[in-house]
Amino acid sequence: MRFVFPEGKRKALTFSYDDGQNFDRRLAELLRSHGMKGTFHLNSGRLGLRRGDELYIGGEELEEVYGGHEIACHGVEHRNLPTITRQQVVLEIQEDRKALEGLTGSLVQGMSYAFGNYNQEIMDMARALGIKYSRTIQETGNFFPPADFMAWHPTCHHNNHLLELGDSFIDIPGFYELPVMYVWGHSFEFGRTGDWSVIESFVEKMAHRDDIWYATNMEIYTYIQAVRQQEFSADGQMMYNPGAVSVWVSTQQGIREVKPLQLLR
Repeated sequence: MRFVFPEGKRKALTFSYDDGQNFDRRLAELLRSHGMKGTFHLNSGRLGLRRGDELYIGGEELEEVYGGHEIACHGVEHRNLPTITRQQVVLEIQEDRKALEGLTGSLVQGMSYAFGNYNQEIMDMARALGIKYSRTIQETGNFFPPADFMAWHPTCHHNNHLLELGDSFIDIPGFYELPVMYVWGHSFEFGRTGDWSVIESFVEKMAHRDDIWYATNMEIYTYIQAVRQQEFSADGQMMYNPGAVSVWVSTQQGIREVKPLQLLR
């Protein structure tokens, strides 16, 4: 048995964009119109603000702008967590969660580290505050799921060989298990230059492929964590799903869904 993504899809594509500036409108709609999903990491203390040329999405607009996508934390005020006190770290993460959950009416359990800065203590504190995963800015150039979701390294920034890596992902060899392409950046990078061509070309290239699962960061986290909980018989021929999420496997009999509490023989 080899694990695959939901409905038997071989690979997953996700996006992660920070800061919540007004250019998120165009990016969120671009992804949505092509059947894709992303995660948008917001600073609740900046919602609705205008600072010079910077205009941030308002709290009352979150459902309209980000419908179909995931909203996640980025710190109330985008502070550099390793340089502030433990109490300030708690406030930066916990109050961001509270504000975003109050505005969305749903759990907010994802995060990205402001400035990409973190350490083991920050990871442990974030986990204790209910954060399930957090993205770094350390690009891997590969498609392996993270060993530790609290240090989730993306595949690439959209300015770093995005189209070439997209080609590699399309043609990824079959021996990869649960490959994920994870693209990150800031929508204001497109807005400031007026050049959206790279992300538009990438989205056009990757859209509507039968073997790709288009998912949010949290959906991928939830699924891979479910996979990692699966239990097998000593000979590897039986699998038991102890969790609350269905998982899919490729077997000699084809693609099989293993539902929660199901024993697959």
